[in-house]
Amino acid sequence: MSAEPSTKPYLIRAIYEWCTDSGYTPYLAVTVDENTRVPMEHVKNGEIVLNISALATSKLELGNEWVEFQARFGGVARIITVPIANVTAIYARENGQGMAFEILKSNEGQGHDAPTSLTDFGNTPTTPDRQGLTVVDNEPPPDKPGGSPKGRTKLTVIK
Repeated sequence: MSAEPSTKPYLIRAIYEWCTDSGYTPYLAVTVDENTRVPMEHVKNGEIVLNISALATSKLELGNEWVEFQARFGGVARIITVPIANVTAIYARENGQGMAFEILKSNEGQGHDAPTSLTDFGNTPTTPDRQGLTVVDNEPPPDKPGGSPKGRTKLTVIK
């Protein structure tokens, strides 16, 4: 009997679709290693945050093993390749809602990344391990209509 496939790529595609359908900008937080092909000048503390919206990317493929697309960085077209195992979160830029994934070193590449809840993954990091992430995007965050939100929706793991 073969190992059960990871739910992670399916959850990534679902949050991406939700962001797109809701008019939000989907961002992907990624842990960078030797298997990750991203502009290294934008990597900070071994991590990078990428805008994966349809306007920012070309030929986006959210596969079961890889996230691949083309994007411009400083006017230069680049091919981006990210292993699904290295995706630490996908979330909406405008409200920080999405899903985070714990990267388990001992199970790397085996499809056992554990999803965690995510309430605010925007420009204000909420956990110590997220401090210093660089968001790769040329647009400033939009103003929030009506002031700050009264509360945030929390995504949780359902077993």
